[in-house]
Amino acid sequence: MNAVKDMLKSGETAIGTDGSITSDVRFLANSGFDFLLFDTQHSPVEIKALQPQLAAMRGRTAIPIIRVGENRQDQICYALDQGAKGIIVPMVNTKEEAENMVAWCKYPFAGVRSSAGPRGEWGEFKSYREYMDIVNEQLLIIPMIETAEALESIDEILSVPGIDVLLVGPSDLSINLDVALDYPNPKYLAALDKIAAACEKVGVAPGMYFVPPGIEPSELIAKGFRFFTLPWGGWASQGISDGLAGIR
Repeated sequence: MNAVKDMLKSGETAIGTDGSITSDVRFLANSGFDFLLFDTQHSPVEIKALQPQLAAMRGRTAIPIIRVGENRQDQICYALDQGAKGIIVPMVNTKEEAENMVAWCKYPFAGVRSSAGPRGEWGEFKSYREYMDIVNEQLLIIPMIETAEALESIDEILSVPGIDVLLVGPSDLSINLDVALDYPNPKYLAALDKIAAACEKVGVAPGMYFVPPGIEPSELIAKGFRFFTLPWGGWASQGISDGLAGIR
């Protein structure tokens, strides 16, 4: 029902790429990526406009994940109603903010999510109660850690039941640690180590929104990070180039 959640529970690494309102999601969702991440925080796209893209992913390998613009009940509801199987919320700085996020993601009685009927591709169920319970269990809940305040509160944030991935916002975290975009800086790397160690203690997967310049994916995996987005354009261009070269 949620292959990425199963992967993370098994200790595997989930790798996705960015999706957009103009992406060929039918191609991308069957290209080998585990998820497509649709951003509505830093892109000029309203959440509800993503409905055709998420619908086009049904029956394909990758799952849809939406990053909302802020930690608000209505935005999370809109994203879930489009069929998202994962929700990313930026700038989660406190335990209370994490508790609100989880509650807004889950149906009663685990949370307070409003019902709009079955949404997304979750399978068939004997009852609506069974559907809600399965979605509550299978949905990926992914708060972002992006500030010094969040770093100080990391253990309290991770004490909230229901969090699956704690996602680093690489650029914002570096800015808020006063090492702006200096990703190999020892201060920044120490923060990543702290995040990875805190996540390991409670069985939450640490993730990076993108792999920062100057740090290799293998380095992050060695630290314990298990959730990434990677760009696909270069690989696609290389594949086309190789294919044409083989013909010519």
